[in-house]
Amino acid sequence: MGPGLNRRQLLAGAGGLAVAGSLGFAALGTGADALASGADTRVRYWNLFSGGDGYNMISMLDAFRKEHPDVDVKDSTLQWGNPYYTKLAMTASGNRAPDLAVMHLGRIPGFAPGTLLDAWDVGLLAKYGVREKDFNPVLWKRATVDGKLYGLPLDIHVQLCFYRKDVLKKAGLLDADGRMVPVTSTDEWFDVLREAKKAARKGVQTLGLNAEDMNIQWWMFVAFYTQLGGTWFNAERTEVTFDTEKATQVLEFLRKHVTDGYSVEGAIGAEQFVNGAPFTWEGNWSVPVFDTAKVQYGATPLPPVFGKEATHAESHAFVLPHQAERGGAENEAAHQLAAYIVQHAQKWALGGHIPAYTPTLSSAAYRKMTPQSEYVSAMNHMATEPKAWFAGSTGLLGQRTGPIVMSASAGSARPDAVARRLKGALSQLLASKNPMDGMTAAQGGAVS
Repeated sequence: MGPGLNRRQLLAGAGGLAVAGSLGFAALGTGADALASGADTRVRYWNLFSGGDGYNMISMLDAFRKEHPDVDVKDSTLQWGNPYYTKLAMTASGNRAPDLAVMHLGRIPGFAPGTLLDAWDVGLLAKYGVREKDFNPVLWKRATVDGKLYGLPLDIHVQLCFYRKDVLKKAGLLDADGRMVPVTSTDEWFDVLREAKKAARKGVQTLGLNAEDMNIQWWMFVAFYTQLGGTWFNAERTEVTFDTEKATQVLEFLRKHVTDGYSVEGAIGAEQFVNGAPFTWEGNWSVPVFDTAKVQYGATPLPPVFGKEATHAESHAFVLPHQAERGGAENEAAHQLAAYIVQHAQKWALGGHIPAYTPTLSSAAYRKMTPQSEYVSAMNHMATEPKAWFAGSTGLLGQRTGPIVMSASAGSARPDAVARRLKGALSQLLASKNPMDGMTAAQGGAVS
């Protein structure tokens, strides 16, 4: 992510580094993991979860193994980010793919659905208790290309406004339920920051914004630009509709946190929060970090300062990497395993993620989880990157635009100039060709 503690380091500190399987032949899908185990069916499964996420995933896999001893799950954890996606594309194009894998939902359009990915058999999923009606419609649509389901959503992970209850209580910024007072405008937000700063101990910033972290800055931009109703491209993906005036407004808002002294350049938000900062804007994966630190805190979706609720969100989803002869017992077992984990994601929520399976969200057990139940509404107002081949977590879009946004927040460029540079970057990306097409027979068609 950026300087200092990144997401993976934070999670490793909270839950230990948990890596399953082999990164040798098994990770490359050569079949070297097909040793006799006594089970009837083997499922090779790749994921990118380490730290606390890895621990929770292993726990769910072990539960599945106990209930289904006839299925031999060979799980492998690979390096998070582009190394993972590169290996997955290579194995899918070379017919050495695992039976099941995890992918960020935003990366699916760039993975040539139909050539690098196989579609899910919704009938098989229904056989194991998972149906479209059990998911948020927006999430399901994002996973669909040309009318076929290519991603089975596991969760959404969102950027949140974490707040210290002890500091806000002192500042008079908690409501009768002990939650942060609502904020509906930029003026109200900076009023809240001013009062919180008075109540905070000296030496900590008021808001952990991570002004020098290009990922955080890009995610925040996406959220607040969406709150303003900003768009990216037309429906046909032939024209850039990016609004530079709205973009400038967002960039000026982000920069104001630094110029007014509420955020300190170079400081790491999570560290500052643990040390007493009133607020930090971080991903939900910080929940186990703050739990471990025994901080009195709450968490809400990002404040709707521009009048519309919208919080940046991505999603982990299960995918079926392309196999020339996909089918049979292994394919059915892959559907069975994915359906099981999706339905048993109560454990997954311990890492702060919002389960995608809506029956879990409505359960009494989930409603008792704090602070998870406080920000579950983010499911209904997700601010996502545009549905394009270059978008999605660690995708080319964020790589190109993150440093540009960061230059405005850090003060090295004017917000209006940065907005124009962002539009230029979007135009270049839209005009470029998906490099995945060079590894496959053809692109999978228009994105729905």
